[in-house]
Amino acid sequence: MTALPNDNRLCGICGQSCRLRLDGLFDSRFGAPGAFAIVECAHCGLEQTWPRPAASELKELYEKFYNAGISPNSAYRGLRERFFTSGLYRLWLQWDGDMGFHGRRGAGRLLDVGCNEGRGLSLYADNGFQVEGLELNESAATLARQRGFRVHTAPLGQFRPRESFDVVVLANVLEHAWDPVQMLAEVRRLLRPAGEVWISCPNAASLWRRVFGRAWVNWHVPFHLWHFSPATLHTVLKRAGYEITALDTYTPALWMAQSLCVSLAAREGRTNRVMRSAPMAAGLTLAARALVLPWFRHLNRSLTGDCLIVTARGQEG
Repeated sequence: MTALPNDNRLCGICGQSCRLRLDGLFDSRFGAPGAFAIVECAHCGLEQTWPRPAASELKELYEKFYNAGISPNSAYRGLRERFFTSGLYRLWLQWDGDMGFHGRRGAGRLLDVGCNEGRGLSLYADNGFQVEGLELNESAATLARQRGFRVHTAPLGQFRPRESFDVVVLANVLEHAWDPVQMLAEVRRLLRPAGEVWISCPNAASLWRRVFGRAWVNWHVPFHLWHFSPATLHTVLKRAGYEITALDTYTPALWMAQSLCVSLAAREGRTNRVMRSAPMAAGLTLAARALVLPWFRHLNRSLTGDCLIVTARGQEG
């Protein structure tokens, strides 16, 4: 294993020393350049990607790689859109789980941070919420606006809404944040006193992390900067002034399928075309849900499913 230089051994959250947990990782989805490791803080236990790219580097990486499939004429996107707008998707949420909170019904003002092209906004609106989105990628924001939604492109720290929100959604967002404590503090600023933040993110305490090892899809270096467990996410939320009101885990069949795709086809510096194949992804996803995951329902009870689902509120006083 690679030794870490002393000046890079510090936790990005608490400033304490880190130790190497895993090295030899590369971007197994898009083929972005670079070799990365996972380090763990010896004090708070939080794991992070090392080296952590600078904010300017991350911006370039997202612009070059992360929204490469956002073209309205993409066949993959067209198939995905038809599925997510169908009644079949609602049934799938009940069967497989809901990491996007697309099945939660309610009322009040909801902000979807990282709303991308606005698919989630349509579902939240159908569920009774007054919705707005926040999306830094202008191409994605334009597509969301074409759906008829108000979408802001200001950075979270500069966003000043006209009214506070009852709910802020961070669906697979917090692990991407340069500073997750600061992101959560900014979210708390946007919430009404009794407002909630809904968080989903990969679970670093997942059984599947151990099963797949370096092929676990949710390392997703260099885009995932932080790797939360139930304990370390609790620590980060507490630092930002929140208390958890609900916490659960489950394993999305898609994530299982994607980890299998990484095992089968990931090559350093290359796009994983197996993962981007809609027929292959659909087939593996259905197989994972029907043949594998029913045998592992106990993972949710032991908080070792692949996805963390958390609801939190600001602490009083």
